[in-house]
Amino acid sequence: MNILADENIDEQIIETLRKNGHNVLYVGEMSPSISDKVVLSKANKMNALLLTADKDFGELVFRQHLISKGVILMRLAGMTPNKKAQQILSIINKHKNEMINSFTVVTLNHIRIRSIN
Repeated sequence: MNILADENIDEQIIETLRKNGHNVLYVGEMSPSISDKVVLSKANKMNALLLTADKDFGELVFRQHLISKGVILMRLAGMTPNKKAQQILSIINKHKNEMINSFTVVTLNHIRIRSIN
């Protein structure tokens, strides 16, 4: 699966996803400090899900109606980076088809997948 990881994503998550066969590009390696709109545009051009911890993408997708292939918003405060990595890998592997064209919120106890269309 193609994934664009925002610069606020722990490197352990990126490494874990890559080691498990996902094509992950990382904003921190490509273009640090670019705007959220540019990040979303890059994800669209890559035909990739956007993995982020930034709630502002909800505003861009739902209120400004910017097109998105799909967004995964991580809300996993308090978890170690390694536990986050395993959690995200498991969720992506299990729900990848549902996440396309959806806004997914991952919390410690819940996963909410909402269609963008």
